[in-house]
Amino acid sequence: MAPSGPRSIKRGCQRVLYWIPVLFIALIVAWSYYAYVLQLCIESIEDTGEKVVYLLAYHAIFIMFVWAYWQTIFTKPMNPLKEFQLSHSDKELLEREDCGESQQEILRRIAKDLPIYTTTNSGAIRFCDRCQLLKPDRCHHCSVCDKCILKMDHHCPWVNNCVGFSNYKFFMLFLAYSLLYCLFITATDLRYFIKFWTKGLPDTQAKFHILFLFFSASMFSVSLASLFIYHCWLVCKNRSTLEAVRAPVFRHGTDKNGFSLGFTKNFLQVFGDEAKYWPVPVSSSLGDGCSFPTCLVNLDPEQLSSPSGSSSATEGRQFPSKPLRESQSRLLISTSSWPESEGAGDKDKKGASNPVMTIENEA
Repeated sequence: MAPSGPRSIKRGCQRVLYWIPVLFIALIVAWSYYAYVLQLCIESIEDTGEKVVYLLAYHAIFIMFVWAYWQTIFTKPMNPLKEFQLSHSDKELLEREDCGESQQEILRRIAKDLPIYTTTNSGAIRFCDRCQLLKPDRCHHCSVCDKCILKMDHHCPWVNNCVGFSNYKFFMLFLAYSLLYCLFITATDLRYFIKFWTKGLPDTQAKFHILFLFFSASMFSVSLASLFIYHCWLVCKNRSTLEAVRAPVFRHGTDKNGFSLGFTKNFLQVFGDEAKYWPVPVSSSLGDGCSFPTCLVNLDPEQLSSPSGSSSATEGRQFPSKPLRESQSRLLISTSSWPESEGAGDKDKKGASNPVMTIENEA
């Protein structure tokens, strides 16, 4: 019991330190509000109409930015459901087995009725020793949170939270609104920044706030733009940051596009199928985070025996009998109304060239 005291103190100190980046961002945002609203708009801008327009637009962006940031920070990452956790009897059975292959046999038996399609690089069932559970597809263990996180993207120190299935939409909106916030400040502050150098501003403390406001907003704009563009690319490809670094491994081998369903469906999977909720930091992502549609499951038998298709490439594509959970039906229910790949023709009606439609029929 003695070591638990120092360990808990160390853990508490770490938790406090993890909030320092968030506090830094909060102080920067608070100062920018003071500098823009009070020093620029109220003290420096003389035209009333321009002042009102700037203040209204600024506060609209500011509210959305803070709202998205708040949601990203305080939305708890989702953990795997209980059905992925080992029962007490399974844990005892697993502990009694010393051989790795015997343990894998036990895990394969447990996983056969679960919607799990990815494996380790060696083809083994993905199992977390710390959480004692079978990892769902796209789930990873976060060493900072010490938990398995559904569709984990990365652990972000600037929000002191794991970015994953439950808050990835909020993170994307946070990047979008923070970039818009910085660009708006840069654009509206530019004229007064130029006046600073041409001695067109009165010699008050406002001129220094205007100067540093422009520099900080423009520098943040560059870094935020690169990060936002990168995550937009990830959304279009239906990949997480971890999957971009290391492609997921399926039963037939590594496939970086295994979860991609096309641009439209990839976007809807993150932002939802109701356009009115896309720009708002409220939960609207489709699915439950434990299972995801993939173009690799339940391929048509004709495709597997097709003379043109290589049988060796599809030889190992044997997947569990349960392809998707019911919560994924929203992703597939309106599939026919979304643009599909060219040349589908009659094969589309049979479900031969569209494995996603096959999933819908069998789910």
